[in-house]
Amino acid sequence: MAAALLANVLYSTGFVLEKRALAALPEVTVRQPARLLRLVLGSPLWIGGSLALASGFGAQLAVYRTLPIAAAQGIFVSGLVLLVLLSARMLGEETSGRERYALAAILVALLMVVLSLKEGSDHVSRNAPYPLILLVCVPSLAAGVWLYRSTERGAGHRHRRPTTGVEYGVAVGLLYGVSSLAIKGVSSYLTTSDLGGAVVGLLRSPYPYLLLFTGAFGLVMSQAALQRCRASLIVPVCTTVTSLFTAVLGTLAFGEALPHDPLRLALRIGGTLLAVTVLLTMPKHDNAPQPPVEAKELTPP
Repeated sequence: MAAALLANVLYSTGFVLEKRALAALPEVTVRQPARLLRLVLGSPLWIGGSLALASGFGAQLAVYRTLPIAAAQGIFVSGLVLLVLLSARMLGEETSGRERYALAAILVALLMVVLSLKEGSDHVSRNAPYPLILLVCVPSLAAGVWLYRSTERGAGHRHRRPTTGVEYGVAVGLLYGVSSLAIKGVSSYLTTSDLGGAVVGLLRSPYPYLLLFTGAFGLVMSQAALQRCRASLIVPVCTTVTSLFTAVLGTLAFGEALPHDPLRLALRIGGTLLAVTVLLTMPKHDNAPQPPVEAKELTPP
């Protein structure tokens, strides 16, 4: 629990710092990844945010060794509250009434998942069949990249209403969901008894290569989306998709059984369904007023 809450703080802080750094940079795009990396790596504030995210990755490794996947994801969602508070304080972002109700519903979903936990009764799995992991991850990566590109093309239309970032959040969330499963797989190789054998086994598994792919594409995609949309909305959507993806598919892939007690089972499934429902009903367009365009005085040639 402590490691999960620490990961929440690190992830929320990292995203807010990166968003603040991106606001001071020229516009970035996934079509120019080298330029994007050059710009962000030149920002000390962005580097601080990325270091916070990397530290959250370390805390997440510890979580996956002690908690079932579904339970861990429920706790990770609690970081949304801190994210909204930091976004309002440091970025000046305001959420609408409908968005606040949605975030409150996500917290209720979190509480339901936490109440479904019972110490000592949940099995924490260490391994999953590699073909099954690839069967789950490869189509998800393709779907995430396709959705992001489709959203990019739609955003280029002149008369399209400004997007809230829900589509971007879903696309990046799919990549981070795969990354979360890879982190779970890497955690199973953490050992102090046979370090050499653990490294060899890890390199023979698909997990480090999935992390490299999701790390490279996720970095470029998330930074471009984060610059264009509110962190207080795109990150909760991304987190929700990641958590649900990992909880449902990760539980199946790693063979972690759901609670046998009817009440705990109802709480865990009900919390998951509630989070999905909230995600599907969140607004897709930003209704915030746009700044007026200044009229330019016409001069004769």
